[in-house]
Amino acid sequence: MSVEILHNIAETRRSIYMLNDQLPVSKDEVVKLVEHAVLHTPSSFNSQSSRLVVLFGEDHQKLWQITEDLLRAMVNDDEKFKSTADKMAMFKAGAGTILYFEDQSVVKGLQEQFPLYAHNFPVWAEHTSAMHQYAIWNALAALNIGANLQHYNGVIDEKVAETWNIDSNWKLIAQMVFGGIAAPAGEKTFEPIEKRLKVYGK
Repeated sequence: MSVEILHNIAETRRSIYMLNDQLPVSKDEVVKLVEHAVLHTPSSFNSQSSRLVVLFGEDHQKLWQITEDLLRAMVNDDEKFKSTADKMAMFKAGAGTILYFEDQSVVKGLQEQFPLYAHNFPVWAEHTSAMHQYAIWNALAALNIGANLQHYNGVIDEKVAETWNIDSNWKLIAQMVFGGIAAPAGEKTFEPIEKRLKVYGK
């Protein structure tokens, strides 16, 4: 694979919010894509601490209904809740959701094994999760599958764990909604590269 292809995939990967449930590939292909990322995405100290759950169909719908119900309980005003309800409907329209977790038993084990770096392992676990998210997002984009990343952690964690029998050591990090692309992302603007990159020794 040439670097141009890698660059093209990275440029194709965008936050796509207008999704549908018509995937251009089979569900099995999506699962294989996720499996590959779990096996081959790097992690600090080769911790392999990332844990993923893929939800399709009714389970995907259930996740966003749970999220909507929990958020509605926090907002009593129907008018104020309308934009949130619209957002939940947008997520439900997708084909599935990938839940990203980090296994805190692995993190704690590394903290005990390497006490000098103990304070860093929770941060590095977040880095590990982020690499899994990016690897999968790019792979989805390469298959013409749209996706967007959400963070309803702190609101849905307990109910998610209860509903899908999630290990109590797994900490929810993010939720990636994916599906067929119903409408493309808008134009993307960029800060000047000179403000964001410095090179020395050329």
